[in-house]
Amino acid sequence: MALDLDFVRSQFPALAGEWAFMDNAGGSQTLARVAERVSDYLLTSNVQTGASYAPSLKSTERVREARKAYAHYMNADPSEIVMGASTTALLRYLSEAMVGRLQPGDEIIVTNVDHEANIGPWLKHEARGVVVKFWRCNPETFELELDGLKSLISERTKLVCVTHASNILGTINPIPEIAEIVHAAGAELCVDGVAYAPHRALDMQTLGADYYVFSSYKVFGPHFAVMWGRKDKLRELDNIYHFFFSKDSVPHKLEPGNINYECAYGAIGAVDYVEELGRKAGAGEGRAAIEAGFADIAEQERAITARLMDFLESRNSVRIIGRRSSAIEDRVATVSFTVEDRGSKAVVEAVDPAKVGIRHGHFYAYRLIDDLGLMDRNGVVRVSMVHYNTLEEVDRLIAALEPSL
Repeated sequence: MALDLDFVRSQFPALAGEWAFMDNAGGSQTLARVAERVSDYLLTSNVQTGASYAPSLKSTERVREARKAYAHYMNADPSEIVMGASTTALLRYLSEAMVGRLQPGDEIIVTNVDHEANIGPWLKHEARGVVVKFWRCNPETFELELDGLKSLISERTKLVCVTHASNILGTINPIPEIAEIVHAAGAELCVDGVAYAPHRALDMQTLGADYYVFSSYKVFGPHFAVMWGRKDKLRELDNIYHFFFSKDSVPHKLEPGNINYECAYGAIGAVDYVEELGRKAGAGEGRAAIEAGFADIAEQERAITARLMDFLESRNSVRIIGRRSSAIEDRVATVSFTVEDRGSKAVVEAVDPAKVGIRHGHFYAYRLIDDLGLMDRNGVVRVSMVHYNTLEEVDRLIAALEPSL
């Protein structure tokens, strides 16, 4: 069944305004039901968890519900769900929690296509004698080639860090294949799923990662984030909370200062929404509904991406930075490009009067933009769409772009 766009758009109050939002990789619009949950938590159960009195019991249960909801969303166990303020924060926590396991001479592999959130924390270990290697994409094809990873990995490799989908290129990386290579070498795999999670269903049982992190504010929720880790791996990590938390206090030893309770409770609304999309498609309940909801999301995004890509490919002045395919298995609906003889800032500013929100820059994937030699042209123009964007909005964007191209 095709996505019911009238229903979809009715769930996001901001979409009733004049603007078409196509900067979603920086943060999607928020569901009304998410805001209602945040409000309800703050107004009816805003107390510390863990006490014996009734309001605290209610608060505790609501936070527990959030862990269960994201476990359901990711096909995992609630005890494997770590929550926090952002993907950047959670990856820094994970890096700190690995101090006891990383010795001088050990190796970590990062990529140059990742957001800095999945690079910077690992580089800090160099000061302790850990070797950090860069797996770089082919600058002509923009692909992370698996042979490149194989040439870098060694018996000293402890961790490989890679994005599931680049927030610049839109490319979907083959995580299960990468996981096989990594695990064959006895190493672990940490995946930044921020740019992938709004677009496809997540299944931790089949993906092959050891740690997987994404931000709920990119997936229709509040400013909040989730990290999944295999239970045995989480237990091995250092405690980064107060000294009296035991090594087995999973996930709490990785949530210093406690989490944002109202955001945790509010984020459940985003999980419920995707499941409702699946039910409307006739998929029943549970995981089947989540997968069906994302199948419809993926098809809608394929259609709007194809419309934009067809236009961009028709312009000789445009260079698409990433795969030219709009196929569901190849890319998400994040499309970046440059324009010959025009800076990216000027292209975006020419679109602003049409009330279409796009953006230019490096998008915290600074090393990729620098390696591609695009800093002097204000980075790339990025159009990052999600399923609530429409073909009509894409046509509006095209009409606004056309004079600049």
